[in-house]
Amino acid sequence: MAELEAEIAVLIREFRAKTGKLLTIGAVESATGGRIADRITNVPGSSDYFKGSVVAYSNEVKITLLGVNKTTIENYGAVSEQTALEMALGGRRLLNVDICVSDTGIAGPAGGTPEKPVGLFYLGLATEDTSFSQTYILPGNRGGNKRDAAEATLSMLKQYLLRCIEAEGHGANIEPHVAQH
Repeated sequence: MAELEAEIAVLIREFRAKTGKLLTIGAVESATGGRIADRITNVPGSSDYFKGSVVAYSNEVKITLLGVNKTTIENYGAVSEQTALEMALGGRRLLNVDICVSDTGIAGPAGGTPEKPVGLFYLGLATEDTSFSQTYILPGNRGGNKRDAAEATLSMLKQYLLRCIEAEGHGANIEPHVAQH
């Protein structure tokens, strides 16, 4: 089975072949620390569609660089659906891309609470027309959780691209699919 990042490259080329439009992608990462960008840029030719990434590990960077609302972090926490969505939206604007993915989570081994356990990740995706998030609770150690969160983010992006291609074929609107795992 092909790596997700290679499948994403194929889907972007397929979308361009159908529509004449090259979709651009960006990533805003917190807990994955750059693993999503690393995976995407492992594909030769990814510079055609991948514009860049931001590792926004601190709340200060989330707020000052990405425009995450300080009250969002105060009310919901840095690890929340709301923060993941605002990170993706802010990253989309900052990087000037069609699609921006984001992650925020608790990789471990410490930092968890009963309400937000180690392994909790929120992934976001934002486009001009839609934004949505997915929630995961991953069972691994720090390295495994970071790896699995990057994999889940790439899978979310792949599924979104598949829906974009399908919608182009049917002339339908793209409806976000929100999943919790």
